[in-house]
Amino acid sequence: MISLRHKLALGFGGLLAIIAVIGMLTISQIDQLGSAIDVILKQNYRSVTASQEMKEALERMDSDILFSFTDQHKSTPGNIGNSERKFRQALKVELGNITLPGEKEKAERIAQLFDDYAQAVRSVTSDSITLEKKRATYFTTILPLLIEIKTLAQQILDMNQANMNQASHATRLLAASAHNRILIAIISCALLAVLFSYLSRRWILRPVSRLIASAKEIRNGNLDLVLKSESNDEIGELSEAFNEMASTLREVRKRDEETLHRTRKATQEVMNILPTPIAIFNPEGRIDVATQSAIRFFGLNPGAFATSVDYPWLPDMLQRATTEGRAVEFEGNGFLQKFIDNREFFFKPTAVPITKNPNTTATNGTILLLHDVTQVHEQKELKRSVVSTVSHQLRTPLTSLRMAVHLLLERRIGTLNGKQAELLNTACEDSDRLAEMLDDLLDLNRIESGRARLKMQQQKPDNLIRIGIEPFISESKEKGIAIIVDTPPDLPEVIADEASIKHVFANLLSNALRFSQPGSTITVKAEAELSGIRFSVEDTGEGIAPEHMKRVFEQFYRVPGQDEKSGIGLGLSIVKEIINAHGGSVGVKSTKGKGTVFHFTLPA
Repeated sequence: MISLRHKLALGFGGLLAIIAVIGMLTISQIDQLGSAIDVILKQNYRSVTASQEMKEALERMDSDILFSFTDQHKSTPGNIGNSERKFRQALKVELGNITLPGEKEKAERIAQLFDDYAQAVRSVTSDSITLEKKRATYFTTILPLLIEIKTLAQQILDMNQANMNQASHATRLLAASAHNRILIAIISCALLAVLFSYLSRRWILRPVSRLIASAKEIRNGNLDLVLKSESNDEIGELSEAFNEMASTLREVRKRDEETLHRTRKATQEVMNILPTPIAIFNPEGRIDVATQSAIRFFGLNPGAFATSVDYPWLPDMLQRATTEGRAVEFEGNGFLQKFIDNREFFFKPTAVPITKNPNTTATNGTILLLHDVTQVHEQKELKRSVVSTVSHQLRTPLTSLRMAVHLLLERRIGTLNGKQAELLNTACEDSDRLAEMLDDLLDLNRIESGRARLKMQQQKPDNLIRIGIEPFISESKEKGIAIIVDTPPDLPEVIADEASIKHVFANLLSNALRFSQPGSTITVKAEAELSGIRFSVEDTGEGIAPEHMKRVFEQFYRVPGQDEKSGIGLGLSIVKEIINAHGGSVGVKSTKGKGTVFHFTLPA
């Protein structure tokens, strides 16, 4: 059998040969046409032009001779001489361009006759003979010579014109022949191309179409097909390789199914003994595997879909984890309450995407982890209870202590010396700081436990800002710091508790004043956003280092380097709890050495 390579070479080689023949024939015909045109335009045309110029020169000489015979004018030998030179130039061209049989004899005869003609002309133009003799010489000698020369020149002209016509006719015949030959070559090439197209369909397209159909069958999971091979060329070899590939795929699929079954069974057995509720969802949101605790306590049965279980937050949580490509935690109040065996438990759901491979963010499912945070929740409640109890217990003796210090400073009990007054002033300041700390702890405890009473009303943003900055106007003037308010007049109202938002501004403005230098500015803004109204307090102080940005809202966290009198790190925690209680969000942006912007959003 001829190989596919040889078949393609044969088909394309035949086309290439025909194209080469057409090209050679075309070049040959064009060269012949060019040569014929060259003969017509260069040789014969030059002789025709020379003959015409000789005739014109003779006619001008004859006219000048006859004109000289009149009584009013003298002879004009200058004009006759110019015409003679032109005749001889044209005759010289003709003698140097002899191309036809008999043309040379006629041209040489013209040269002889013209010499006699020129001699006779010079005799009649001489003033030494009479007019009657000139006329007799003209009619007996000059005129016959003139007629014979013109006749010969006309004969040469006619010979060359006839040859030009013959060459033109031959050129047309040659062009017609070239046209027919090229047309035959084109038709032959077209027939060969049609034949090769038919053979290509039989040799290549049909086997390739069968391969494509077989590949589609394999893509659809049919690995049991066997492709028939009808040739021994490369297509046949490809068919055999295709069959071997299908056989190998069948073996690989069988091994993979066994491995998958073994892995799934092992995974299920391992997950059955895990105490943490875990469920694995496929990309369509169906549960593939789940631990016994997830099935028993949360109803996450394998085969069920996320949309069918009684957790409205679950589909959105899985979708976010898949779209964002990161772990997503349960929002709401931060945990999920569940009663198991008459005991209250708290779980924190987390959705973790399963990536297809380490080099891509494409996911192949999602894992739902239900972390048991019951102990953490109980510890938090215990901490709140202890903080509340201790704060209340400390408040009564601290109030008595502050009252005693104030009475001593007012000298109602007795006089004080300078050292005693200094010590009491220090004690007064420390007791005031301790009272502020206890107030912050109690406020934070009330907000976290939900016992804080918020009087939610419609408030104008500019009014909230005015109330918030009013207590700090005098302090800012004393420090030489300008407070700038930037609030559009047409902002919508917000739902907020006036006293709580005033407390938020108090914390933010006190921090801004504490870390701003004299001559700087603090800008308080309000602007509309999609989620509500965004308030911000911007200072031009030292800024916060990036490593501390994520912890500034944590309880009892203080950025290193602050004054000990600046608090215990509860102010921003209280701000965050207040804004969260309003259903808003809080954040911070800072550039070291340029300033800090604290912002919070309230729903419109």
